[in-house]
Amino acid sequence: MPPEERKSAVALGVQLPGVSDEEHASSLAELARLGKTLGVDVVARVTQRRAKLDKASVVGAGKLRDLAALTGGSGIVPMGPPGRRGKASEEPDDAEAEEPEETAEAPAPPAVRASVVLVDHDLSPSQARNLERATSAEVLDRSAVILAIFQRHARSREARLQVEIARLSYWAPRVREQSGGKDRQGGGIGGRGAGESNLELDRRKLRDRIAELRAEIKAIEHEAGVRRQRREEQNKVALVGYTNAGKSSLMRALTGSGVAVADRLFATLDTTVRALQPETKPRVLVSDTVGFIKKLPHELVASFRSTLDEARDAELLLHVVDAADAAFPAQIEVTRAVLDEIGARGPRLLLLNKIDRVDAARREALRSEYPDALLLSAKDPEDVAHLHGRIRDFFERDMVEAELSIPYAKQKLVAEIHASCRVLSENHDEHGTRLRLRARPEVLARLRAAV
Repeated sequence: MPPEERKSAVALGVQLPGVSDEEHASSLAELARLGKTLGVDVVARVTQRRAKLDKASVVGAGKLRDLAALTGGSGIVPMGPPGRRGKASEEPDDAEAEEPEETAEAPAPPAVRASVVLVDHDLSPSQARNLERATSAEVLDRSAVILAIFQRHARSREARLQVEIARLSYWAPRVREQSGGKDRQGGGIGGRGAGESNLELDRRKLRDRIAELRAEIKAIEHEAGVRRQRREEQNKVALVGYTNAGKSSLMRALTGSGVAVADRLFATLDTTVRALQPETKPRVLVSDTVGFIKKLPHELVASFRSTLDEARDAELLLHVVDAADAAFPAQIEVTRAVLDEIGARGPRLLLLNKIDRVDAARREALRSEYPDALLLSAKDPEDVAHLHGRIRDFFERDMVEAELSIPYAKQKLVAEIHASCRVLSENHDEHGTRLRLRARPEVLARLRAAV
């Protein structure tokens, strides 16, 4: 939907066992922020406490009517295929014969009737279809919202391909038969027997398109792999964390680059690699990665795996957290789970960002609760300088001091030494160039072998 055509929406959530009131409220608030990023304004919320999601329509019959009152629907799921008249069904599932406990009274109708229902869960195709028929509104589950945002924000060719693969993989099992669709007669060898139905044909086209996209992105991933291989011996840092935690702002502050910064979810989808500034010897490369979020669709994790390889290959992970967000402890766990899933097991430095928005008492509490974390603001030059020093010290801790004598016949190694080591002194004699330097053991071993 174009940004100028903002629609009104209702956020629908079910509080399942084990989910606290705070977690449930935070998840719905995040869903509203996702909707706002997509161009949808949440004007009302409908919630229900249940043992499990209703298999047919997510919520019970009573809450379904409350939801439909906000969208102008009937609140009843008609029986039979869409487009045909059938007897309406108001009976709940056998396992849910009794109406579960409600979390709130029926919401007051909004001034503007909602045309979209955002559901804070992943829906099966039948659940989405039933909700649409009962509410007469467009229904988007959490994964569909996130995929739509990714599709809108993708800029590079690689990001667009990755998002398209994820989007098609998500929608392939949800393709519906169009009304009036019939088998294509004349299929098979010699034109005997029924051919593919329209639905089967549509799904095959989707599978073929996904295969084409994967072949195309494989070539791009190969090029990215070659670039990462060239940077193999260089010091690498990756900024990781929940979406909108301030990673891009910190990237600009650390590298002086013109990385786009916006106060919105998933503003960054493309991995950017820049040198740490002021530049160190050896230089340190900093990469900004795509943000994570709770219930990140598996299709996106799979599609962006090559992009997330920058985090997997980094020697130091800067885990950026929005300390001003009350839900940040849960966000930390989400980020850790995704990093473990992609195999990023390098050392991690927790950065409690946006500390300028936190009062003094809360800061002291955070220092006590997270003693190993660094409290900072990406907008404070002193905080950024302190982080710069922590990064430099991390890579220098394993460096050893040594001397190398480079014959004049191999003077090209001198430039490589200056790029990959910290040169403490450099002298010339009749045999060549003598350097005293500090370097990592593996780099020093390679240079000695080259001499």
